[in-house]
Amino acid sequence: MWLGPEEVLVANALWVTERANPFFVLQRRRGHGKGGGLTGLLVGTLDVVLDSSARVAPYRILHQTQDSQVYWTVACGSSRKEITKHWEWLENNLLQTLSIFDNEEDITTFVKGKIHGIIAEENKNVQPQGDEDPGKFKEAELKMRKQFGMPDGEKLVNYYSCSYWKGRVPRQGWLYLTVNHLCFYSFLLGKEVSLVVQWVDVTRLEKNATLLFPESIRVDTRDQELFFSMFLNIGETFKLMEQLANLAVRQLLDSEGFLEERAPPRPPRPHRNISALKRDLDARAKNECYRATFRLPRDERLDGHTSCTLWTPFNKLHIPGQMFISSNYICFASKEEDACHLIIPLREVTIVEKADCSSVLPSPLSISTKSKMTFLFANLKDREFLVERISDFLQKMPSKPSGGSRAESKASIVDAAPEPSPAPQELSEQPGPTSPLGGLPGGRAQEAPTASQGLLRLFQRNTPVEDLGAKGAKEKMKEESWNIHFFEFGRGMCMYRTARTRELVLKGIPESLRGELWLLFSGAWNEMVTHPGYYAELVEKSMGKYSLATEEIERDLHRSMPEHPAFQNELGIAALRRVLTAYAFRNPTIGYCQAMNIVTSVLLLYGSEEEAFWLLVALCERMLPDYYNTRVVGALVDQGIFEELTRDFLPQLSKKMQDLGVISSISLSWFLTLFLSVMPFESAVVIVDCFFYEGIKVILQVALAILDANMEQLLGCGDEGEAMTVLGRYLDNVVNKQSVSPPIPHLHALLTSGDDPPEEVDIFDLLKVSYEKFSSLRAEDIEQMRFKQRLKVIQSLEDTAKRSVVRAIPGDIGFSIEELEDLYMVFKAKHLASQYWGSSRPAAVRRDPSLPYLEQYRIDAHQFRELFASLTPWACGAHTPVLAGRMFRLLDENKDSLINFKEFVTGMSGMYHGDLTEKLKVLYKLHLPPALSPEEAESALEATHYFTEDSSSEASPLASDLDLFLPWKVQEVLQQEEREEAGNDIQDKRREEKGTSPPDYRHYLRMWAKEKEVQKETIKDLPKMNQEQFIELCKTLYNMFSEDPMEQDLYHAIATVASLLLRIGEVGKRFSAWPGRKSRDSAPDEDESPAPDPPQDPAWELQPPAAGDPQAKAGGDTHLGKTPQESQVVGEGGGGEGRGSPSQPLSDDETKDDMSISSYSVVSAGSLQCEDLADDTVLVGGEARSPVATTHGGGTVDTDWCISFEQILASILTESVLVNFFEKRVDIGLKIKDHRKVERQFSTSSDHEQSVVLG
Repeated sequence: MWLGPEEVLVANALWVTERANPFFVLQRRRGHGKGGGLTGLLVGTLDVVLDSSARVAPYRILHQTQDSQVYWTVACGSSRKEITKHWEWLENNLLQTLSIFDNEEDITTFVKGKIHGIIAEENKNVQPQGDEDPGKFKEAELKMRKQFGMPDGEKLVNYYSCSYWKGRVPRQGWLYLTVNHLCFYSFLLGKEVSLVVQWVDVTRLEKNATLLFPESIRVDTRDQELFFSMFLNIGETFKLMEQLANLAVRQLLDSEGFLEERAPPRPPRPHRNISALKRDLDARAKNECYRATFRLPRDERLDGHTSCTLWTPFNKLHIPGQMFISSNYICFASKEEDACHLIIPLREVTIVEKADCSSVLPSPLSISTKSKMTFLFANLKDREFLVERISDFLQKMPSKPSGGSRAESKASIVDAAPEPSPAPQELSEQPGPTSPLGGLPGGRAQEAPTASQGLLRLFQRNTPVEDLGAKGAKEKMKEESWNIHFFEFGRGMCMYRTARTRELVLKGIPESLRGELWLLFSGAWNEMVTHPGYYAELVEKSMGKYSLATEEIERDLHRSMPEHPAFQNELGIAALRRVLTAYAFRNPTIGYCQAMNIVTSVLLLYGSEEEAFWLLVALCERMLPDYYNTRVVGALVDQGIFEELTRDFLPQLSKKMQDLGVISSISLSWFLTLFLSVMPFESAVVIVDCFFYEGIKVILQVALAILDANMEQLLGCGDEGEAMTVLGRYLDNVVNKQSVSPPIPHLHALLTSGDDPPEEVDIFDLLKVSYEKFSSLRAEDIEQMRFKQRLKVIQSLEDTAKRSVVRAIPGDIGFSIEELEDLYMVFKAKHLASQYWGSSRPAAVRRDPSLPYLEQYRIDAHQFRELFASLTPWACGAHTPVLAGRMFRLLDENKDSLINFKEFVTGMSGMYHGDLTEKLKVLYKLHLPPALSPEEAESALEATHYFTEDSSSEASPLASDLDLFLPWKVQEVLQQEEREEAGNDIQDKRREEKGTSPPDYRHYLRMWAKEKEVQKETIKDLPKMNQEQFIELCKTLYNMFSEDPMEQDLYHAIATVASLLLRIGEVGKRFSAWPGRKSRDSAPDEDESPAPDPPQDPAWELQPPAAGDPQAKAGGDTHLGKTPQESQVVGEGGGGEGRGSPSQPLSDDETKDDMSISSYSVVSAGSLQCEDLADDTVLVGGEARSPVATTHGGGTVDTDWCISFEQILASILTESVLVNFFEKRVDIGLKIKDHRKVERQFSTSSDHEQSVVLG
């Protein structure tokens, strides 16, 4: 890497010169490479420990002139190859030019200018770099990749000097934080520590301080605990680690499909400065905090923030705080938490002006809105720039925004709130009169009132508040209190939100204002105003669309608050159907989840359909993140927080609750439905009021208050059922005495005993107690706890998935549970790697968590080859990838170019477990279609045709060859049975279409029976192998034996077996050639070819050796004691004299000669490397045949030649060395350990090179 020239005063300290010329010096760092002694050891330690030298590459080039003592660095390199490339460029391009200069200063100036020019040329397409020196970051990134074997796609985010505690000894080194990994490296006095942890494996991450580890960061995985300390800035490091771990578990959760911003940041250019990546993460954290604080839409990005004061007219004060500006909003948050919050949408802004400065009011800024409110900010540090930014954003706003008309409609909501009549102008884009689910009942239900106002008003319009006595008076007082609040603090989005606002919310929002205030406090109003017509479009698009979500929605519609009159008729049911279906259509990642129907039905009572829809969006996507997905992760996370808070606030009860297992039972129903399903409706709605204002902390506070109120009874409970009864009775009797709605019977399990009815609890008293006792909860602390719990929950779900997958593996696989779990982790890591480092391969497609566990992680052929190479017991050298490809095709039964874990384990088990027969069966299948591709074997297509057409005519090859004549009649019977069975299947299908149920069961039972039969495969079911497939099998065996200690013995044994099998194939061909071929082809000439000639390719010729060749004798006679006798049994192998009778006797000499030729042919081929044995090798009957040999119909491939699995098995059993090889047990545990080492292997090629010093 070229470097901007910098002065070096002492050129030889800690460096060794390897090459030099009059103008440049190439140096190597002491301690790098072999040797170096004590000095090298010390320098190696310094390189890791010291900040200045840790970033030094092991090679560098200096520029020097003869009379000057000053050297200039011009290049550095992490390997000898890289630095040599730079050195050669300098020698070839600069040396001659520099020799013509007279002045040394001119030489130095020219070199510096040239190097700067090269760097500028390299970086011209790279984004402008940040404050820090990009060269140092790039060096650190290169060092990280080289040290830990990471690919180029792995981006370094930042690195820190720290200590790793190994036992009680701290190891000083460097912590590298990348997008997907945490890495640590230390080298102290010859002792090396290298750690790599994937973020997805982290189960716990926390900052703590103990006596042993002062102010340290703890990182736990499933099998180790790591402690890091002595950071210069531990807060910054921990925050970055949290962000990266959070991004990783989000990847496992896989909600990025919809919430795209959660995907890990990927720099758009490969050489982007890594400090910019860290800035991206910091900006993301600020954006998330900004959106959560002010409840803004998820696509809002913070532009900047500055300290200032805000004039608050209600108390005549200048409140200090922070102003936040983004593209659509100006927000303010006071330093004191409850003093004031303000949100000003830019769509509402009419005037932004700089007011006159004064000593009392320095740098003031006035902002006016359409609702005639004016906000005065002061003490702004850079007012001019601020005004310019706000002006830019205002210019980008639509000139006539739809928000204008929506603002008017909002005023109409506000004014018309007490009126019972609907306001049709509010929702001009209401859906049409047809039901979105076409054929479903309820088409008449789509009327204007449903779309324009809350259902509660429709069903209670005949009960004036004045007629309700004390309750009505209380309701009037609440409305009056809110009207006074609106007058003082403003109304709508721009309202000042203060402690007074919270007090009013806690006292209960009046029925007439509930929908409006829910929209404002949740932020749903912003999204509704900026997306006019969006809901109506969704309703229209989702009309008539059927999916799993719509089926579930339809099933739950009538279970949604059936006790409320609004949902006892088709009007409410149709509105609920439309809202839920529209949301499922908007967000297919969530679709529909149970409990959404209960929450949505309550939202519909207080708002129009569109308002209920946007409130649901706010709930599912912002306020209750990940609650309503298939695994309710968010609710489980908050359940973990609840358990932690119970330990902190109610330590006495915590242990008891844990023993009873109650918390997991209660919290999901409490949190998912916001108490709506477990508490009387009019009471639960008050909690929902507080939830929309304060967020999840209210739910946690109330849950703690409920446990606290029942502590004595719960401590006396003996089992979970008793505890649930206690809590159920308590919740049933939480009442809202101020409710003006008619009482609605609560259909939650009525557990009240008639003898001893429990006391009624007022909901406002419960809320008051929850705030008094547990108000110390802060939103920031809850977010911190959510992160910690999310790690636990998602890793727990991953462990559950792992156990489920392992349980789904059949018992006959042969691997132990531990081995299967290790294999699963390796398999999963390989799948995730495709997502880490990007890929266009199909496995890189994000997993779908809705799929069965087995199908969630899958790998493609390339990834399988990598796993196969490191895990297979059948190492075949350069032939391994070919074998891996065949295994992949064999396992990929559905032909989608991906295999799941079950298929992967099945393939591995075939090589590791079972007896000789089972292992040979796998090897045999790897050389038949579909495993053998047409590219690998020229006759594969023909072979496939042969097997599909004629497999039924193949008899057991262990029987006499004469048995080949028998199965023809049998085949006809089988074909007749198949036709009848097919007819039955068609009839079953017709009956199934008609809807008759009994045949359905019979049909499926028959299918299952067939599946079971297929699994019981015997060696007789295996198709026969043709000549070319047999040659491929021989090639594989030769490559497989190449690294074995018994290599020579195995070669001779397989030569013997191959020769024997070639001759057996010839004999079998002659028997089948007579009546068999006549019956198949109706051809009188036995020499006629039964299939079209395959493509003619040059065959590999093997000439028999001279008779006196000793090597030939050795090859033919070794281990062939039984050969002459066996040869007489199996018959002749096809000599050059033409085809003879199968019963023709052979002399011993002829037999021995033939065997010598075939043995030599195969041995000499197998002794070569895989690539030397060409794919088009053809050995027929122990002889080599040239392309012009036309003995069999003129083709190089003998299509009549075939061999069965039984014949191969019987032949191999005659050679004990082959039997021992296949029955040898291999420990897959060791292979997995080696694989994990190789995955992170550090390439140190430059360390082993010879040091060459050139003068």
